[in-house]
Amino acid sequence: MTFGKSITGYTLGIVAAATYGLNPLFALPLYADGMDANSVLLFRYLAGIPIIAIMAIVSGDRLSLNRHEILPLAVLGLLMGFSSLALFESYNCMEASIASTLLFVYPLMVAVIMSLLYHEKFTWITGICLVTAGIGLALLYNGKPGSSISFNGIAWVMGSALSYAIVLVGINRSALASMPSNRMTFYLLLFGSLIFVIPSLTYKPVIIPNNNILWLCVMALGLLPTAVSLACTAKAIHYIGSTPVALLGVFEPVTAVLCGVLVFGEQLTGRDTAGLVLIMISVLLVIAGGLIRKRLTSES
Repeated sequence: MTFGKSITGYTLGIVAAATYGLNPLFALPLYADGMDANSVLLFRYLAGIPIIAIMAIVSGDRLSLNRHEILPLAVLGLLMGFSSLALFESYNCMEASIASTLLFVYPLMVAVIMSLLYHEKFTWITGICLVTAGIGLALLYNGKPGSSISFNGIAWVMGSALSYAIVLVGINRSALASMPSNRMTFYLLLFGSLIFVIPSLTYKPVIIPNNNILWLCVMALGLLPTAVSLACTAKAIHYIGSTPVALLGVFEPVTAVLCGVLVFGEQLTGRDTAGLVLIMISVLLVIAGGLIRKRLTSES
C-alpha cells in the first residue's frame, strides 16, 4: 500500500463518517410526520440499493457473485441491518444523545477484536485517540435535566455497537476483502434490508411518506448516510484497515453538531467547542500515527 493510497483511505474514512452523521438532518422530518424507526430504515435501505447499483455500474463493477461470497455478505448485511435497528430502538429507551455517545464504544470493540483474533497490535496512539475522543464526546453531550439511562437502552446500544464492529472487521478480514466496495455495499444493503422487510410483510405496517419533501428526505437518506457512507467505509477499510476507520467515526457526532448549529439554529457553547477540538485532535492523531507508520514501513 502506497503513501498516497493511505491518504485516500483516511479521506474516505472522514467522508464516510461525515455523511453518516447527516442521518438526523433527513430522518427528523420523517419522524415528525409520524413514521416509526422500521419504516424510516426500510425506506432508507431500499432507496440506497438502486443508488449504489448505479454507482457500481458507472464505475464498471459487475454485480454477480461467487458462491463463497454469498454467506459472508448475508451475515454482514444482516448484522448491519440489526445494528441500525438496535440503535433506533435504543432511542425509545433513552435520549438519542446518550445513545449516540454510548455507541462510540464500537471503535474499542474493533480494536479488541483485531487484537485478540488477528493479533493486531493495540498501540498507545490508539489508546490515546480513544480516550481523547471519549472525553470530547462527553463534552458534546448535553442531557436534559432528570434524564436517565435504562438497562434496555444500554443493551440495545451495545448490541448495535458490537454488530457494527463485527461488520467493520468482517469487511477487512473475510472473503470480501478484495471485493469492489460498490458491489459489496449493494449486497450488504440488500441483505440488511431483510431486517426491515420481513416485519413489514408480516406484523408491522409500513408508514409511507405523504409529500414530496418527505420523499426527498428519503432519497437523501438513501444517497448520503447510506450509499455514499457505506461505500466509502468499505473502500477506506481496504486502504487503511478496520481500526483507523472505526476511530474516524468520531466525525459522525461532529457533523451532527454542525448540522444543529447551521440548519436548526442551535447555539455552539464553549463546552461544545472544547469537545469538537478534542475530537479533531483524536482524528489528527489517528491520521498522523498511521501515516508515520506507513512512511517508516515504506522506507525500511
